[in-house]
Amino acid sequence: MTPSISDWSEIDNGIVPIDDGELFYEAAGSGPAVVLVHGGMLDQHMWDEQFAWLVNSGLRAVRYDTRGHGLSSSVSGDYANHDDLRTLLDALDIPSAVLVGLSHGARIALDTALAHPDRVTALALASPGISGRAFSDPFVLEHIRHQVAAIGEPDGVERYVEHFLRMWVDGPHREPGAVHPGMRERMRASAEANAEVHADGLGAGIALEVGAIHRLGEIRVPTVVLDGDLDSTDISSNAHAITLAVPGARRVRIPSAAHMVNLENTALFDQELHAFLSSLDY
Repeated sequence: MTPSISDWSEIDNGIVPIDDGELFYEAAGSGPAVVLVHGGMLDQHMWDEQFAWLVNSGLRAVRYDTRGHGLSSSVSGDYANHDDLRTLLDALDIPSAVLVGLSHGARIALDTALAHPDRVTALALASPGISGRAFSDPFVLEHIRHQVAAIGEPDGVERYVEHFLRMWVDGPHREPGAVHPGMRERMRASAEANAEVHADGLGAGIALEVGAIHRLGEIRVPTVVLDGDLDSTDISSNAHAITLAVPGARRVRIPSAAHMVNLENTALFDQELHAFLSSLDY
């Protein structure tokens, strides 16, 4: 069951115009701003569990669908996720925010901290991606190869999504049957919706990034990295690289979880995120 917000009537949702499109967002609460950035192929609802308690903790929680995901516009040309996020912060009159991102969302958070450092208060990076760093884990590369082969085939969406689930929900250390079926199907539904709704945007533009792997040492905000012990070697290596390069960064290894650490070991993830947010001098 998704935790409740004490007064859902206080939730603001709407559309923010961006170059060649729009972003859909939800925001609630007051106080220091925390922006939740979802993973690739998913949408803002992967943060349902965290959104509620952040609001109830006296923070202003914001979550949104990135371009090409959820209720936001499909990709129609070259774009930069970090500039889209800055536009969202401008529209919501947020001078600076803590960015909490998972996977591709962490990749966007890192790029934003480098491209627009004055807009970022702190970083909580879960199962982090890093722009400028290619995948090398044979498990991941094999499933990416199968995804590419599925594009355009009659059952392409179903196959594409299943390989997404194998990589980023099951992980390399277990079979699908070992994963909580409700969580797996929740991720499947989100990924299938994105694959179908935003199919026209596939290959329609390039996501412009900052090459964060070469600039991690420039980050000067409090940073915590949270990664699961059942995730791929690529993500573990990313977590290690950030922890080594970002001054003062701390790594938290989440047991009994693969890529979706906020949903597989929610209690520990929430505990660590709450402790991190409580330690900040806003």
